[in-house]
Amino acid sequence: MKRLLITAMICAAAGGAFAQDAATDSARVTKDTTKFHTKPGHDIQMGFGDDYKSKRDSGNRSSYPKASIGLTFSRFDLGLATLIDNGSFTLSSKNQFLNYRSWKTSNVGFDVFQMGVRFSDGFKIYLSGGFDWTLIRLRQNVTILPNQPVLTPRYDNIQYSKNRFSSSYLRIPLSFDFRSKEDARGNRMHFVIGPDAGLLLGGRVKQISKENGKQKIDDDYHFTKVRYGGFVRAGYGGWGIFAKYYTNDMFENSPDQKGLKNLSFGFTFGF
Repeated sequence: MKRLLITAMICAAAGGAFAQDAATDSARVTKDTTKFHTKPGHDIQMGFGDDYKSKRDSGNRSSYPKASIGLTFSRFDLGLATLIDNGSFTLSSKNQFLNYRSWKTSNVGFDVFQMGVRFSDGFKIYLSGGFDWTLIRLRQNVTILPNQPVLTPRYDNIQYSKNRFSSSYLRIPLSFDFRSKEDARGNRMHFVIGPDAGLLLGGRVKQISKENGKQKIDDDYHFTKVRYGGFVRAGYGGWGIFAKYYTNDMFENSPDQKGLKNLSFGFTFGF
């Protein structure tokens, strides 16, 4: 996971630097993307972010709507995750085994594919696909047991230097992207909102202790198979902030965790 995060952060930083260089080049043909033309109004593209501008686009504003589909590395989210227990930020007695370190409980995600239609210079709708992780850093020396009928903790007489409980999802957000006109530097303001669905890829307990060394145990841990909610993003250029809230429960078929939901917020890179 560390290697993946480091690679993703390097790619995001490279993408941001590339975008800045592209914005200052008045003779550029593309911005933040490599694009292959198919037929008028349709593009297949790869690159960082979604904004691009070609000679055809700048010279023919009346050609909207424009459809596009392709690979991307965009909307790289790096933030904090918070558990909400039936409307409260304080965990109930039944969920105290999930007590977590707030500043070490994180959400990470990014998109790798998108398809959409731009209806005007300032508005686009697109469907994208990517990956999303919620990494809960547990405070207590507890092990979440795999292959149990309900979410089940075991309290251990071991001091864990790291005790992380995580889930990974295939995320499928539908985005309504409103953007401003380009400023003198070639950047835009973005406001993006929409629904977000996720398909469970798996859960994991990762522990490090002197007694047992490093351990990784994979299971679904009753994480909900299909989650749904909404998100909002706002920013300038290639940088911004995000918030995501999932309206269904984090766990299923585990009655004590009924009403436990997930809220994430932080920084996002690449629109």
